[in-house]
Amino acid sequence: MNKKIEKQGSVSQNIAHEKQSGKILDITSRFGVYGILIVLIIAGIFINSNFFSLNNFKNVIQAGAFLGILCAGMAFITYSGHFADMSAPITMALSGIVTISCISFGIVPALLIGIGAGVLVGVINGIVIGKFKANPIIWTLAMNFVVSGIIRWVYSNKQIYPDVESGGSIAGEMFTNISRTYLWGIPISVFIMIGLLLIGQFVLSKTRYGKQLKIIGSNIDTAKLTGINVSRNILIAYIIASFAAALAGIFVTSFGKVGAYYNGEGYDFRAVTAIVIGGMTLSGGRGNMIGVLGGVLTIGILSNLMTFIGIGTFEQQIVTGAIFILIVWINSNSLRKLGRDDA
Repeated sequence: MNKKIEKQGSVSQNIAHEKQSGKILDITSRFGVYGILIVLIIAGIFINSNFFSLNNFKNVIQAGAFLGILCAGMAFITYSGHFADMSAPITMALSGIVTISCISFGIVPALLIGIGAGVLVGVINGIVIGKFKANPIIWTLAMNFVVSGIIRWVYSNKQIYPDVESGGSIAGEMFTNISRTYLWGIPISVFIMIGLLLIGQFVLSKTRYGKQLKIIGSNIDTAKLTGINVSRNILIAYIIASFAAALAGIFVTSFGKVGAYYNGEGYDFRAVTAIVIGGMTLSGGRGNMIGVLGGVLTIGILSNLMTFIGIGTFEQQIVTGAIFILIVWINSNSLRKLGRDDA
């Protein structure tokens, strides 16, 4: 009898321990990234006196805003348990180059057509992955190569410019000013990033769709058994991701004043790194947009500090890759201790 009581007590202690560990993991995934952010900011004070300059601050938040816009959409893919959209770079490039190509129709029609072209990539991804169960990484990588090839073939591997394509009209100037518009001294892209992240947080936490996506990300088989339309929800996630990628692509193209197939290069890996650093697990079903924002800011400030130190682009990629591997390992190890070996 005593042994039975001791056993029950041991089980109760284990359950309590798991609940406590789960709470710690949840708090870490939500707010741990902001601890890293504070450390980086303190380091920046000692590394370079210009770190807190207004000009540097604007550069960091503007570059971070482009990434944040992309992450606001791609986070839906990660949350659904489909890792990341590796076609995001070419979706960004496509939206920008199509917008410039149509700039003679006027700025509004050009933007709508450019965003529509990017969303079309998401629709194709969502149908093939959601309905036909294609591997999300392999398929989106394939889409990235195919669309890149089409762009390079159609445009003869050449760059196009808004001022040239617009024939010198005001539409070309309006396009290049999209990324240079400020409100109260803050780039408009920052407001759009924050708006998309807030909307994303509301959708994931308060709507039926967000709750269903959480179930899909946590266990897709359970989602099917409960009657959730998995294919439709995954399609919506890819449409949201492609819309955000198209919007980010327009800002990147506007900022560079040139449309080219390479405009989105590198954004896919930086986006998924920011999302993972922000607390979302690649297996899906866990994380939030508050953490994603922290991940975006962390990547932006880290890149800025490495530039101040004199670390080159290639070396920065190595550091970012190492951080990504470390965070994934920490998440996997933490979940494994909770008996959930699915990170």
